[in-house]
Amino acid sequence: MRTSTPLPGALRGAVLVLALAACRSAEPPPSPSVNPGINEPYLAETVDVGDWVQRFEREGRTVFDNRDEIVAAAHVPPGAVVADVGAGTGLFVPMLARAVGPRGEVLAVDIVPEFLAHIDERATAAGLTNVSTVLCTERSVELARESVDLAFLCDVYHHFEYPADTLASLHRALQPGGTLAVIEFDRVEGASSDWILEHVRAGKDVFTAEIEAAGFELLEEVDLGMEDTYYLRFRKVRLDESD
Repeated sequence: MRTSTPLPGALRGAVLVLALAACRSAEPPPSPSVNPGINEPYLAETVDVGDWVQRFEREGRTVFDNRDEIVAAAHVPPGAVVADVGAGTGLFVPMLARAVGPRGEVLAVDIVPEFLAHIDERATAAGLTNVSTVLCTERSVELARESVDLAFLCDVYHHFEYPADTLASLHRALQPGGTLAVIEFDRVEGASSDWILEHVRAGKDVFTAEIEAAGFELLEEVDLGMEDTYYLRFRKVRLDESD
């Protein structure tokens, strides 16, 4: 019978180091920031939730005025798990919670702990037992693999500082065939307001291409007649390379 000769300790260590290096090199490097500092107001040492409620939940804000139509157009199935990514102060959380019903769940995802505490209080006060909060990072939504049926992003995508990384985490989190709703400011050179041109880094074609490159296909563009705002629905169409 043939036996192998054990490697000397130093050589075994060198082989292990090389193997670990090979594993690390196979992992994609973190993607660069596409808009440095876009989230600074939300990452401040103290966040005044009341001030943000007044900004987000006011008459005259397009998505506030069209909030019921926006949720209806997302086609939220009863019993579904919905991730409200960039949930902010929780404008859409109660409506999504009612849409999924008692057998479903809404995961309110945000990078601001104060927003999540506010949403918890809001859900408790409203008796919504199907709402949970998730603290995410600037690169990941921090959701379990294939745990979500619908990801809902309203006025949020332009805040993805590392869109390739965040989209990859969203892709992992969605069930096969899961859907992604994106409501976003319509940035059009020479037509959009100065605020949109300065705040939103790219237009619909660029954002759509980024999302499709991450493994999604465009299902439809929803026309709700919203000023300076478009609404796209996507579907997850391929498995992760690691599956």
